Amino acid sequence: MSMSMGITYFLIASLAVLIRWCISLNKYSGAGSPPLYGDYEAQRHWMEITYNLPIEEWYVNSTRNDLQYWGLDYPPLTAYHSWLCGYVANWLQTEWVALNLSRGHESSEHKLFMRYTVLLADILVYFLATFLYFGSQKIDNENKVKGVLLMLLYPGLMLIDHGHFHYPLYNCVSLGMVVFAVMLLGTGHELLGSIAFCLSLNYKQMELYHALPFFSYLLGMCFRSTDQNGFFRLVKIGVVVILTFVLCWLPFLADLKLALQVLHRLFPFQRGLYEDKVANLWCSLSIIVKLKQIFTVDSLILICLSSTLVGLLPLSLDLLIKPSFGKFKIALVNSSLIFFLLSFQVHEKSILIAAL
Repeated sequence: MSMSMGITYFLIASLAVLIRWCISLNKYSGAGSPPLYGDYEAQRHWMEITYNLPIEEWYVNSTRNDLQYWGLDYPPLTAYHSWLCGYVANWLQTEWVALNLSRGHESSEHKLFMRYTVLLADILVYFLATFLYFGSQKIDNENKVKGVLLMLLYPGLMLIDHGHFHYPLYNCVSLGMVVFAVMLLGTGHELLGSIAFCLSLNYKQMELYHALPFFSYLLGMCFRSTDQNGFFRLVKIGVVVILTFVLCWLPFLADLKLALQVLHRLFPFQRGLYEDKVANLWCSLSIIVKLKQIFTVDSLILICLSSTLVGLLPLSLDLLIKPSFGKFKIALVNSSLIFFLLSFQVHEKSILIAAL
């Protein structure tokens, strides 16, 4: 990369950080509103729980961990990240994460700490992934700059992660890891790309929106190899995927009941068909047809699953039979939009996955 491009990227990054910091000075959702105190409190509480309790209690309801009060409901990597932030928070100020005594804590110092954790995660993962992605593209410098500007100044991500302090926070981490994965696959590093996507999926389960294109593309590329290399290629990808999942879930795999409890927390079907009013098909249709009143939760899950799979089938088969990197990127868009429009338990923040 030339000196001029390096300076340009630095200026863009500085502008992106400045805008994020200005946005963060505003009020966030649920500030000073007991008993739950909003989305900010969810993130703080996860740090409290993961730092003070043993791993086997993180996802389990108990007198020390009331799951009705912002119970942890995201995959292990989110929990480990919360533990790390909780460790630093305890080192700085014990009262920020004191077990069952810190609920609703909203001091100005703690707000600053929380803002810094989001900004640091954004820079280390999302910013870095963006620069590496466009650095790997064979396009002219003007279009690289436009791409970086579009990625780093996208209002949705800035407002949700740095302004609204939306639950769940740190969307920049899972999105950044997907960018890493796409970049690695595009440069021929299939194993590293597979690991990066698995890490993203183990950080936020909503990355299932992107899962089928990754699966179809990698499987299609293996099938396209007519010799034994295709088989060994598939085996190597399968091994690294399994190992990545095992390493992420290792503390929970010793007890089957605990592992199932974690899965139960990750997919809370009891919350209903969708949250609040999201711009997907089921919410729009409910204006005319009250789906929640007509069908049971089990029936709605089956309807959503069937509709989503039917929608995904054409792009998946096309990518499997005639895989190409260009088709793969288009399939990521289509797949995430199909999930957003048709799947069960859609939240408005999920549009970030399609917008990426």
